[in-house]
Amino acid sequence: MPKRAPKKARVLSSRVVYRGPAFWVTTDQVLEPTGVRGRRDIVRHTGSVVILAIDETHSEPHVLLVRQYRHAAHQYLWELCAGRIDQGENELAAAKRELREETGYTATRWKRILRYYASPGFVAETMAVYLARGLRPGPAQPEEDEVIEATFFPLSKIERQVMAGRVLDGKTICGVLWFAQHFKTSRKA
Repeated sequence: MPKRAPKKARVLSSRVVYRGPAFWVTTDQVLEPTGVRGRRDIVRHTGSVVILAIDETHSEPHVLLVRQYRHAAHQYLWELCAGRIDQGENELAAAKRELREETGYTATRWKRILRYYASPGFVAETMAVYLARGLRPGPAQPEEDEVIEATFFPLSKIERQVMAGRVLDGKTICGVLWFAQHFKTSRKA
């Protein structure tokens, strides 16, 4: 990676063209470092958390996935637990809330392992992936419109599904591959 970042585009103007309950869209007029003027339509968001909840009571770690219908994908998907960070909420509090709401589980040990932009070409949403360990079951508290099935899967099975192209959710692919690599590396040490 370069040591010095190139100049950034200068925002000449920005206006909100849509505001909804989950995100808003701005149209920005920018001046690129090359001198070219351009229009950028950007989806703005408060950010999301992703929870990689691990059951370590087996010889191989088991990963908690949730299955829910995703209208944008027109299908049910298996994914890591995730959700939006509410205005004024910190990432860790959001991660704990989402895990409890969607699955009923709480965790005693938390660590942020990744932070990334899912689609930085036009979406400003950051996603923070938290590793949750020391799980304790409890009653799920899904939102009114959520119908969620939560199940643990052996890490090796999920990794095979990811590598075979059967897991279609990007945050799940990132989290599972990170943990699989970390698990393999820690076993060699």
